[in-house]
Amino acid sequence: MNPLRSPACAPPGIGVGLRHAHYPDFLAAVPKIDWVEVHSENYFGDGGFDLHVLDTVRRDLPVSVHGVGLGLGSATPLDAAHVAKLQRLIARIEPTVVSEHLCWGATSAGHLNDLLPMPLTEAALALLCSRVDELQEALSRPVLLENVSTYLRFRDDQYEETAFLAELVSRTGCSVLLDVNNLYVNQCNHGEDAIAAMDALAVGTVGEIHLAGHRATDVAVIDDHGSRVASDVWALYEYALRRFGNVPSLIEWDTDLPPLSVLLDEAQHARDIQKNLLCAASRFVVSSEPENGHAPGA
Repeated sequence: MNPLRSPACAPPGIGVGLRHAHYPDFLAAVPKIDWVEVHSENYFGDGGFDLHVLDTVRRDLPVSVHGVGLGLGSATPLDAAHVAKLQRLIARIEPTVVSEHLCWGATSAGHLNDLLPMPLTEAALALLCSRVDELQEALSRPVLLENVSTYLRFRDDQYEETAFLAELVSRTGCSVLLDVNNLYVNQCNHGEDAIAAMDALAVGTVGEIHLAGHRATDVAVIDDHGSRVASDVWALYEYALRRFGNVPSLIEWDTDLPPLSVLLDEAQHARDIQKNLLCAASRFVVSSEPENGHAPGA
C-alpha cells in the first residue's frame, strides 16, 4: 500500500500534551501515560533546553507532533521554510504521527497567529486538498487534520464541518484528529449536533482523539483548554469510542496549567472509559455465542 494512503494513527493508549511547566516531572521520572504530544513549532530550534527535554522524553515514550502554525487553508503558498523545519524535527525524533488543523491563518500581509475557521465550500475544499497533498508529499507520510472550535459559520457554507473532513480524507488519504471538545463547543455555539457530526465520519478514518476543557461565557463557549474535561464531553467521548473503537486519545491542557498529577488523573479517567467499554463489548460477544458452537435452531 502507498504509505501516503495508509491511515495515520497516534500511539495506542492515552497521552498528554508535553508542556514547559511539567518538564521537571518528565525529567524526574516517566509518568504513567502511553505517549506525549508536542506542538511542533516549539521545537524548531537547533538546540536549547526544550529540544533537550524532548530528546530525553522521546527515549522513553512515543511522541506525536501537532502543528498550530501552517494554516493549510490559507490562500498564501505553503510556507516552505516552516515545512523544512518540520521535516528536520521529524527526522530527529521520528514521531508516530504528524497532525495539523483544519483552518487558515495567513494573508499576503502576514501571519495572523490564530486557527481561523474555513469556509466549508467546494473552492476551499479544492484548495485544502492541494495543500494536504503537498504537505504529505513533502513529509512522505499521511497527516491528521483536526476539526477546530469556531465562533462563526459562513453563510455560503456547502458542507457541515465533518462532512467536509470526510471528503478531504477521501480525496487525500489523510486521517482525522477528532477533537471531541471542539464538537461540543460548536454544538453550543452554533446549535450543531455533535453526534451527527461524528456519524458523518467513516469508521477507520479517525486516528486520534483530543479531550480538553472549555469555558462558558455569556457570549459563547470558549475552547480554552484550561480545565478538566466536562461531563457532557466525556459522554461524547464514549460515543466516539463506540463508533470508532479504542482510538488513541490525548488530554490537552494549555492555560491555567495544574500539577501534572491532575492531567494524569484525567488520562486515567479516559483509560477507564476505554477499558469499561472494551469489557462491555467482550461480555456482549461471549453472551451472544451459542452453546456447543451450534447456532440457535441448528
